[in-house]
Amino acid sequence: MRVQSLTLVAASAALLAPTTLPAPVPHRPREEPTARSEAARSEGGVRAADLLALVRGCAQVSRGRLRPDAGEPATIPVCGLPGAVFWKADLDIDCDGRPTRRCNRRTDPHFSSSAAYQQSDGRRLNAERLPYIVLPAPSRVWDHRDHSVGGGSVAAVVYRGRVQYAVVGDTGPRNLIGEASYAAARRLGIPADPRGGGARSGVTYIVFKHSRVRPIEDHAAAVAEGERLARRLIDRAGAPVPTG
Repeated sequence: MRVQSLTLVAASAALLAPTTLPAPVPHRPREEPTARSEAARSEGGVRAADLLALVRGCAQVSRGRLRPDAGEPATIPVCGLPGAVFWKADLDIDCDGRPTRRCNRRTDPHFSSSAAYQQSDGRRLNAERLPYIVLPAPSRVWDHRDHSVGGGSVAAVVYRGRVQYAVVGDTGPRNLIGEASYAAARRLGIPADPRGGGARSGVTYIVFKHSRVRPIEDHAAAVAEGERLARRLIDRAGAPVPTG
């Protein structure tokens, strides 16, 4: 029958047709746990809300504005407080300094083994372990040295209700602002992968004038001094600070 012969032809064609195999599933390397999967918490007893209450306005001390990233508009002013300067920006990951498991030329395409400041023993800073922030190199727009801020100065970094104390540990391009070490990002709950981590906005940096941690790598000293200076800053503004 015609129907039967057509059926046989169709069946034969199906047998002779090349078989399309499912595409192999690409192997994906196991991802490093992000900072959000780790315990991120505030340091000390000063609340993020009390610090943020001090930076609602801006008494601009920079002569112009800085960029969050290369190629983006210059929108970020540096502002002044009694005893401190601050800015609100993004957070790019800085992995420069001593090569470590998380910070090296393989993990960070922009890795540099040099940094602006060194440890007390002459070794390079460890961005994977030491929370620090990066200042723009001095320029006509803003020169941090004019405000008694430099290597080892103490900073309070605020992000999503968390306070992280850090030191000034490096300098970057003179027209860019908003960068901190792998360790600082991780402790704030920000993804710390130098290739694609960081925070696009919402990070407040407060740097205390005339402050310096010695040795620069002593994070416990940075926390103690940062807590003292943050409380003094809030006291001057008349905001209550919890003592417990």
